[in-house]
Amino acid sequence: MTKAFKIVVLAKQVPDTRNVGKNAMKEDGTVNRAALPAIFNPEDMNALEQALRIKDKFPGSEVKLLTMGPSRAADIIREGLFRGADGGVLLTDRKFAGADTLATSYALSMAIRKMQPDIIIAGRQAIDGDTAQVGPQVAEKLDYPQVTYAEEIVGFENGKLIIKRRLERGVEVVSTPVPVVITVHATAPDCRPRNAKQLLKYKYARTLTEEQDNEHNSYLPILSLDYLRIPEWGVNDVGGDETSYGLSGSPTKVKKIENIVFQAKESKRLSASEEDIDSLIKELISSHTIG
Repeated sequence: MTKAFKIVVLAKQVPDTRNVGKNAMKEDGTVNRAALPAIFNPEDMNALEQALRIKDKFPGSEVKLLTMGPSRAADIIREGLFRGADGGVLLTDRKFAGADTLATSYALSMAIRKMQPDIIIAGRQAIDGDTAQVGPQVAEKLDYPQVTYAEEIVGFENGKLIIKRRLERGVEVVSTPVPVVITVHATAPDCRPRNAKQLLKYKYARTLTEEQDNEHNSYLPILSLDYLRIPEWGVNDVGGDETSYGLSGSPTKVKKIENIVFQAKESKRLSASEEDIDSLIKELISSHTIG
């Protein structure tokens, strides 16, 4: 009998910090999210591709996304549905607001306990925080084994997943029992594009909040279909210690924030001539930049 897995992909909607402009920061030093487009965290997209490959390889497997944020974060779940996922859950509650990585991982771990997957896959880190803490913290809270820096989930043998890891000076292949938490490196394959059939099937998928906020109720006849309803879970749905959520569960304190602008002291324009290239190489060697 072929093994089928229940897979949860942890995904985050983040401001696109790769395209930072002059209005990207507020006066208090915090990110001006309104000035930056919201995107699917890139490494979480790599994680989604790994989950979908497991689904392709093991028929009957199920991929669901789990994300935490305001109602607009449902865009992340729809994006996953368009690419082949089977569903998703939006964790949204005012009590989750202001969460650092510790409180975020607690909320995600409580939701995962309710979903009971075999495999939890996430990106190594989010581009808005770059801490790489949430995945490992989730694993610790669940008391699951964890594999970090995963580049490819190779297969499943003798009851264990075989995973290739991308390390600083090479690669490593490891095996792990399930359930397991896996964080995926940016060198993993890019996610597949949207599927036209999936797009047509799920383009009207909505949360209850989105349905209620829609003034014209144009989705109401369609949302009678269960597969188009994106579940929203709050603190009451996942349970746990309320003091461990949001600000009250976040011990991280920001002491100081500075805006640093790098400015070149001098510039040099070079042509593609052998003379200019030779001069540049000698200068770099002299300054110990190379060599």
